[in-house]
Amino acid sequence: MFPQKVTKTDICLREKIVLAARIIAAIDNPADVCVISARPYGQRAVLKFAAHTGAGAIAGRFTPGNFTNYITRSFKEPRLIIVTDPRTDAQAIKEASYVNIPVIALCDSDSPTEYVDVAIPTNNKGRHSIGLVWWMLAREVLRLRGTIASREAEWDVMTDLYFYRDPEAEENKDSAGQDEAKVPGVEEVGAAAVESGFNNEWEVSGGTAGAFAAASNTAGAPAASTWDADGADWAAASAPVETGNQGWAEQAGAQAAPETTW
Repeated sequence: MFPQKVTKTDICLREKIVLAARIIAAIDNPADVCVISARPYGQRAVLKFAAHTGAGAIAGRFTPGNFTNYITRSFKEPRLIIVTDPRTDAQAIKEASYVNIPVIALCDSDSPTEYVDVAIPTNNKGRHSIGLVWWMLAREVLRLRGTIASREAEWDVMTDLYFYRDPEAEENKDSAGQDEAKVPGVEEVGAAAVESGFNNEWEVSGGTAGAFAAASNTAGAPAASTWDADGADWAAASAPVETGNQGWAEQAGAQAAPETTW
């Protein structure tokens, strides 16, 4: 097995995560930390991070004035904010600069770093990389707070919980699983039914076959007579009915005939 190659970027990523975790752990009240992600790939990650560390989360569109307009209902005064992408979360970083709030950001090679105090180098466009960095940051914060004993200790939270999941794909999986569950297997219907192609599904066998045939024969004769009686009634109803206007029609025909003699 080949040894794992550690690059300079990996060392820098680890150092930045440790630095960011120390800054987060230094804040006494975890609710004073606000994690933000307008990018869909990071919304699940920030919600999980907030649930595990006690921070506040803004997943989705950032409402302008959250940090500057105290009249709004969503007004917050955090002591630290962490954003997933400085480009998509530019409004939050800009407002944080107005009120002197430190900013930690997950930065790619093309991300703007203006007003960013701590930049964590990572790929902030991939769903797996975003979730993994948030998971590592949450684990390091919990280690510094004493929830996790050491870095060697295993954390019962899997990294998959921080990964983005497509709701439509999950619904398709659930529907496919339900359809497969409805189809009976070979163990339920038997191998003979599968080989015959389920052609004898509607055949009645055993002691109930005679009773079924007798019931169908006895019920057939009265049904036929009933239909014949109904047909006779329809025929009688369709016969012409005398309304007393036949004489008027004959008189009108006689008056309309022209005289041919001079």
